[in-house]
Amino acid sequence: MTVYFNGTFLPKSEVSISPDDRGFLFGDGVYEVVRAHDGALFRLDDHRRRLARSLEAIQLHAADTDALWDAVPTLLPRNDLDTGPAKVYLQITRGAATPRQHAFPDPPVAPTVYARASAYELPVEEWAAGVRVVLRPDQRWARCDIKSLNYLPNVLANQAAQEAGAYEALQVRDGFVTEGSHSSVAAVVDGTVTLPPITNYTLPSITRKTTLELCEALNVPVEETPVAVDALPTADELFLMGTTTGVMPIVQVDDWTVADGTPGPVTQELLTAFRALTPA
Repeated sequence: MTVYFNGTFLPKSEVSISPDDRGFLFGDGVYEVVRAHDGALFRLDDHRRRLARSLEAIQLHAADTDALWDAVPTLLPRNDLDTGPAKVYLQITRGAATPRQHAFPDPPVAPTVYARASAYELPVEEWAAGVRVVLRPDQRWARCDIKSLNYLPNVLANQAAQEAGAYEALQVRDGFVTEGSHSSVAAVVDGTVTLPPITNYTLPSITRKTTLELCEALNVPVEETPVAVDALPTADELFLMGTTTGVMPIVQVDDWTVADGTPGPVTQELLTAFRALTPA
């Protein structure tokens, strides 16, 4: 595998990251994941804007993001990923600094910039049948709108889902659903797509944004309002949204069934429209 590391393309096996790197020590960094199909990156400008927003939020200003974004598309052909579905992961940390201290290095050090591309399988069977999710307490920090490396609560929530034989964990804070461990969530109530608004407790998901644009194009009503966990059993449909998840029907939550236990018509319409944006 050929990767991009600090301005250079090289084999992944040759990448060496300092144990003093603040991403390793503190989770002091941000990341993005961009889906691609047949070598075309999906909503690249949106990802660029979100990365810039995350970097600004953590006051990391020294990274050469122009060079990074120039490199990202070339990772696909360099790794024979210019046909079919693929994804590009990119990460920027504040860099390696000694001594270890919580405050930013003064003077600043060079950021660590890394990107790699890999293939992934479309969840075709899950799209057709729908998935089960579990409810878990939202134990994340108060800046979930930043796509930072501080993902331990998400890891633990997703691990709980895997151990329960579920696809995803829906996180619940103060009686309201915020989002999944790596996805956004929405309900359909009387034909209206209802989903939590973007706050500091929700990531501004690009798949979510795309889905809302599809709702507008398809004349599907949308209401952005807090979604109470107690109201979930009354929803006609539930679905997830994510980079590699697409629009994913939810047919079971914990031990209860969503409606009749099959993907609902609004979710299926949105999934069909979403898949048409990146045909497979």
